[in-house]
Amino acid sequence: MTRSALTRQRIRRANRRLLRQYRDFRRAADAVTAAWRGQPQVAAVSLIGSTARAPWKEVPRFAPYRRARIELWHECKDVDLALWLYDAIGLNALRRAKAAALQELFRREAIGVASHQVDIFVLDHATDEYLGRLCEFNACPRGRPECLAPGCGRIGFLRQHDGFRWQADAISPQQAVRLFDRTTGFHRLAADLPLPGVG
Repeated sequence: MTRSALTRQRIRRANRRLLRQYRDFRRAADAVTAAWRGQPQVAAVSLIGSTARAPWKEVPRFAPYRRARIELWHECKDVDLALWLYDAIGLNALRRAKAAALQELFRREAIGVASHQVDIFVLDHATDEYLGRLCEFNACPRGRPECLAPGCGRIGFLRQHDGFRWQADAISPQQAVRLFDRTTGFHRLAADLPLPGVG
């Protein structure tokens, strides 16, 4: 398909879809955060990764835009949350609360974000030390190859990934958006973060 065949209307539709993904992922972050505010072990939650940033334009991975070198809004593939805990206990309850919040979001608003699309990075509230990720499996250990990573399941439902290195600057004020802080009572909505107009 030639560049001329990519009409302005088609490009606008693609950009609308990509920005809707930002909106849906941010609504999912809000739903999960709201479900966790009542859990006493949760100290704070921040939106991190590309969903926390203002969208930017780039040549996408998918054709025919890639071949024609047409820039679209960045494609968000998932939503990342940093979760600070007072104690890494009750992780299965947090996993279930996350899944239930996303199911309710779909039932109430027809926003379909799967639980595996919401990645949770678990941190110690006192030190910011990365502990692992909240596991998606409904049993720990699940008996899958992923469960064989060193340290995986040492704390129930706290998953480890071979070769993964946590980037501490992911939670810096320049890269993260705090959604909830129990100590201060602070709370904000990711859905309130601005999105550009379609162009």
